[in-house]
Amino acid sequence: MFNRRHIIKTASAALAAAFLAASAPAFAGSGKVRLRMANAGFIVGLGGGSGTLTFQGHTYPLRIGGITVGTIGASGGTLVGTARNINQPSDIVGTFTAVGAGIAVAGGARVMRMQNSNGVILELQGMQAGFEANAGLSGFSLSM
Repeated sequence: MFNRRHIIKTASAALAAAFLAASAPAFAGSGKVRLRMANAGFIVGLGGGSGTLTFQGHTYPLRIGGITVGTIGASGGTLVGTARNINQPSDIVGTFTAVGAGIAVAGGARVMRMQNSNGVILELQGMQAGFEANAGLSGFSLSM
């Protein structure tokens, strides 16, 4: 038979465990990203390319499409970096946007920090070949 004291202790322990589980934060992961892109345009620029996401020991192929407003020139290059706030690989799918200005002349360095609607933040850096100047909205879409 159960006594009242045993029931209260068990209920209290269950309630405490439920509270701790509910208050524990869900930690999102991060992955490594490598993107090969090319851009060209006059006022409105178009770009594309391919890349990979490495997340939890698996590598996933990515396709890139993009548009920039206020672009003049043509450039291409490889960007590498980190994708943060990923719970599953498909979180990286979507349109990444950033507002800012940049210029690359015959091999300039490029640094980007962008975010999509899933909350994934890309922090990328790399070298760019060609000439491209932009001021305004830029972004690209990633798909798997």
